[in-house]
Amino acid sequence: MLQMRPNCECCDRDLPPDAPGAMVCSFECTFCDDCVRQRLGGRCPNRGGELQPRPRRVGDALARNPASTQRVRQPHAACADAQPGTAADKIP
Repeated sequence: MLQMRPNCECCDRDLPPDAPGAMVCSFECTFCDDCVRQRLGGRCPNRGGELQPRPRRVGDALARNPASTQRVRQPHAACADAQPGTAADKIP
């Protein structure tokens, strides 16, 4: 089952499981769509794989299978200038 990680590994932006804007690779590395477009060129910096939109988990499916609460940050060269997410960066 997909972990549904709660944040972008690059900028630490919140990525709720029921909201759009998250991208994942086949290893579940998770990034926001802004970092994927502006910093990563559509490729996962961890393993070089393709990044695709993460499916959303909503309603009863989310209640029965909660998303992960473990935040992951990785030191990627492309993300060196990315500041941790601020309140203005959070997805509602």
